[in-house]
Amino acid sequence: MIKKRYILNFPPESGDKAFTYHLVKDYDIRINILKAEVFPGKRGSLLLELQGKRNNIENGVKYIQSHKITCEPLDKRIHFKEENCIDCGNCTAVCFAGALTMNRESWKLEFDKNKCVVCELCIPACPLNLFEIDFR
Repeated sequence: MIKKRYILNFPPESGDKAFTYHLVKDYDIRINILKAEVFPGKRGSLLLELQGKRNNIENGVKYIQSHKITCEPLDKRIHFKEENCIDCGNCTAVCFAGALTMNRESWKLEFDKNKCVVCELCIPACPLNLFEIDFR
């Protein structure tokens, strides 16, 4: 079993279809919806965590893409300008997912993008504006 996160972008004609139901029923994929902005008749986006067998997830993603829905792995959509970070730790105070932590030995900020749920709380917390999250 593996877990992967994807951002799905729906065209207006796809916002009213039960894609997540088919992923569960037809592809045996567990779904965790982390963020949703879907409106029937308009463009929409879903941030999903998919859990299942690698082959099932790959086939489920192909199914989604066959309906003209873009499906991008999450790690392509999160940008942290680590080289400019001053390790102040402000962002760790708001990161409930535990993706941003301070290393207790080096006192350097560590970012684990696999734990990030794209809540966007780090964006206003960072005094240097080093986080960019694209969710359209």
